[in-house]
Amino acid sequence: MAGGMPDRNFLMSVFQQVDKDRSGAIDARELQSALSNGNWTPFNPDTVRLMIGMFDKKGSGTITFEEFGSLWKYVTDWQQCFRTFDRDSSGSINKDELKTAITTFGYRFSEPFYDVLMRRFDRSGKCSIHFDDFIQCCIVLHTLTSEFHQRDQDQTGTATFTYEQFMLVMARVL
Repeated sequence: MAGGMPDRNFLMSVFQQVDKDRSGAIDARELQSALSNGNWTPFNPDTVRLMIGMFDKKGSGTITFEEFGSLWKYVTDWQQCFRTFDRDSSGSINKDELKTAITTFGYRFSEPFYDVLMRRFDRSGKCSIHFDDFIQCCIVLHTLTSEFHQRDQDQTGTATFTYEQFMLVMARVL
């Protein structure tokens, strides 16, 4: 159901399956066990943590049913996006596919920077980025870009951070 929100009853049944301890909320461990890369590898715990942080409005470290609906749509939309850029249908994104995706998102980076992204987000060491790491890469780029733009109000391409501000930004995405 890409694009729209799935039926509430469907979402509730999925939520209840994921909420293994029946607490009424989903923690990172439960969410990680429910998500799939489509290749039998566990979903990256750092990606799960970032996603919970994005949708956990109360700061509890868990996702309520209401928050789960938004997270479900987010993951579903990312699946569609991932499939669009996985041109060879390998189930992972290679460097050329990553460059195409990131350029399509409006970023302009040098060739060495794409090498850095591949080293950082290729957990398998096979020159490919799986679905979960692709999401994490995109979240990190978006977060860092947003933080940069907040400090580059004149749109000069230069921003000023104190060391502690820089460390706070990095702590949120690493």
